[in-house]
Amino acid sequence: MKTIFIFLIFLVFQTSMFAQSYFKPENMLETGVYYYPESWSPDQWERDIKNISEIGFEFIHLAEFGWAKMEPEEGKYDFAWLDKVIELSAKYKLKVILGTPTAAPPVWLSQKYPEILIVLETGQRAQHGTREHYSWSSAKYREMTEKIVSAMAKRYSQNKNIWGWQIDNEPSHYGVVDYNEEARLHFIEWLKKKYGTVEKLNHAWGTAFWSITFNNFNQIEIPSKLKQVTDVASQHSMIDYKRFSADECADYVSFQGKILKATVRKEQFVTTNFMHHHTEVNPWLNDDLDFISYTMYPISGRYAGIGDQGFRLGEPARISYANDFFRPLKGITGVMELQPGQINWAPLNPQLYPGVVRAWLWNCFAGGLSFACTYRYRQPLFGCEQYHYGIVGTDGVTLSSGGAEYKQFMLEMKQIRTRYNANAVCPPDYMALKTAFLFNLDNLWDTEWQKQTIQWDYKKHQGKLYSAVKSLCVPVDFISEKVDFSAYNVMVAPAYQLLDKQLVDKWKSYAENGGNLVLTCRAGQKDRDGHFFEAKWAPYVSELIGADIPMFDHMPVDQFAKIAFGGKQYEWNNWADILEPSKDAEVWATYSDQFYAGKAAVVHRKLGKGSVTYIGCDTDDGLLEKEILKKVYQSAGLTYNELPEGVIQHWRDGFWVAINYSSNVAKLTLPDNAQIIFGSPELKPAEVVVWK
Repeated sequence: MKTIFIFLIFLVFQTSMFAQSYFKPENMLETGVYYYPESWSPDQWERDIKNISEIGFEFIHLAEFGWAKMEPEEGKYDFAWLDKVIELSAKYKLKVILGTPTAAPPVWLSQKYPEILIVLETGQRAQHGTREHYSWSSAKYREMTEKIVSAMAKRYSQNKNIWGWQIDNEPSHYGVVDYNEEARLHFIEWLKKKYGTVEKLNHAWGTAFWSITFNNFNQIEIPSKLKQVTDVASQHSMIDYKRFSADECADYVSFQGKILKATVRKEQFVTTNFMHHHTEVNPWLNDDLDFISYTMYPISGRYAGIGDQGFRLGEPARISYANDFFRPLKGITGVMELQPGQINWAPLNPQLYPGVVRAWLWNCFAGGLSFACTYRYRQPLFGCEQYHYGIVGTDGVTLSSGGAEYKQFMLEMKQIRTRYNANAVCPPDYMALKTAFLFNLDNLWDTEWQKQTIQWDYKKHQGKLYSAVKSLCVPVDFISEKVDFSAYNVMVAPAYQLLDKQLVDKWKSYAENGGNLVLTCRAGQKDRDGHFFEAKWAPYVSELIGADIPMFDHMPVDQFAKIAFGGKQYEWNNWADILEPSKDAEVWATYSDQFYAGKAAVVHRKLGKGSVTYIGCDTDDGLLEKEILKKVYQSAGLTYNELPEGVIQHWRDGFWVAINYSSNVAKLTLPDNAQIIFGSPELKPAEVVVWK
């Protein structure tokens, strides 16, 4: 392996180079809040903005849904109200992030130009009055976008109180497929560019099956998500439409980015905020922006967490996952929306555990974020988000419980900045553990279209592996195939179903030069088009891991089978690749029952200076996977720190931060020379300890 420290020096230099213009390293993390002056009486603006500053916020977020107020009629702009709010922000020493308002067009635009709207699969146009309901492919919408964004950029490009710009808001369409005719035509052009000829498309899509064959590109429709008489459309076409949609979204965001970059001061950053679970579009495609930020709502009725209060605390690794996914792209990132308290839109909207908002903020700090912005300052009195907490309640002045925790964190940030050391060096043992998670959305999309078992869930599969790694106090980067693998001693590639020989050759070289590669079930079953290879099952992976994979198995939902590892038995019923190892592969775990009892479930192969480990199973609790990963680190000579259940721990800028997300008290063993700044090593739920 190349020495990891060369990479770290480069990363530190790269990060500081990108961040220098926008973020002062000594501030580490800055805090801000969304404010919607258009929702409140102008005679309350100064009171609110003054309070925002006095609470401790350092920046304010404006205008992302303000198009109707900025352009009440086509071509007639009114920025006087926004000028006033920006002036007040400057008066109270608040920097400003301006949002381009394209997520929610005004009614005159929707009604005068209905072709801008998404068309649903039923043929109905999306109705005015929601958001993200415009078509990325609409030429008219791009024309109107250019006008409003250009007008904003021209007016505020030289305003020194504008810190940066956010493009749109959570661009994604929230999983809704756009059947607008312009989208279909753009899709056809995208396919022509990719395949060149309809014959090549027919091959890639497998149209010989069920007589789907196209004679020309113009016959192609947008594939249906709904079940037809028998099934959904060809999964090959569905994945291509996912790819196209991600490209179309990225292109629309870049379209706005170019408008802004052509006008605004170089000191003003340009970003956008993708949702943290990023499964419908691909944030990494927008590497032309200064950096990418994200949205985070840890308590939204979907994530159980740990113990009987886990639903109030959130899953331990959720914020860390977002930090590690968005940060590596440019070396910097921030959370643009962080939950301030109870929300309104989830299946379940419980009160948060006392202290957990502060804990989330420390998690953001520890994950290397440059800023944390909360949505929103005032709880709304009307609209579909009435029940969404703000920093202050419905009277506009009284701090909510989350608001009080923000205030506490911001006071703590002021204290910790006095201890900042620009020359702090990351502990070598900690950095040697740095692990890459190789990620390609194609694998998620393909496995989700052909689950093979109702229990398959790519995100949960990946999440169990990630959580296991984080529970060992291991720093992580999510990376693409373009990145130099040699910068990481360990790399995990979960369920990497679609691949080619070039990637496998890169994996082989990585291992031979000292890297430790971990592959998991479903790896290498298909080529990039989603076709099986005309060869033995998963031939490239089989050769790499030193084991044939003659079959895979699933169990019923209410029935479990066993795997033996390290003298213990572990349960599985989701997925099992049955492995037949060659002589140079070491069997680490075996199936204990079923008709293939004694067959290998996990194999490990030394390859050159490194190794390849194949975990053939997907368990519910992830305990087996965690034990296998521990053995990988041990075999590589890397020393990890296994944390109590539910505890997350990170190093940043000379500070260690540990957070307890479990429902029970967690006890940490700190070094003898630890200087505790906040908290105690005995952590109650949602408590934080910070030390040097």
